[in-house]
Amino acid sequence: MSAPDFETRIKQALSPVEPPVDLEQRLELTLGEIVELAADELDAWELATFKDPRNWVRIARPAAAVVLGTGAAVGLVVLRTQRKRHRRRAQARGALDLVDRTLRDFGRESLRVFDDLR
Repeated sequence: MSAPDFETRIKQALSPVEPPVDLEQRLELTLGEIVELAADELDAWELATFKDPRNWVRIARPAAAVVLGTGAAVGLVVLRTQRKRHRRRAQARGALDLVDRTLRDFGRESLRVFDDLR
């Protein structure tokens, strides 16, 4: 194998792959569904039943709902914030302004996820 042939193969192997067009929409829909399912699970959880130690085993479902719901909500916020990155870069007047705009978008999207749950 010659050197140019090796370099060509490496370039082909490392070339970017375009994701499916609807991947972002499917991911947002799936994360939103996970957040809603976790919220429903926590809504059905009754704190009063856990006074009895025999019910402590059942805490796994609400705990899993908290972990999965939080992870999905963060993923949803990151996905929505990331979608607007090109517009933020074009409007920013410097690095600090870009960070400020990104944090504001992150906060807005976080509130939007919580509002969607209501």
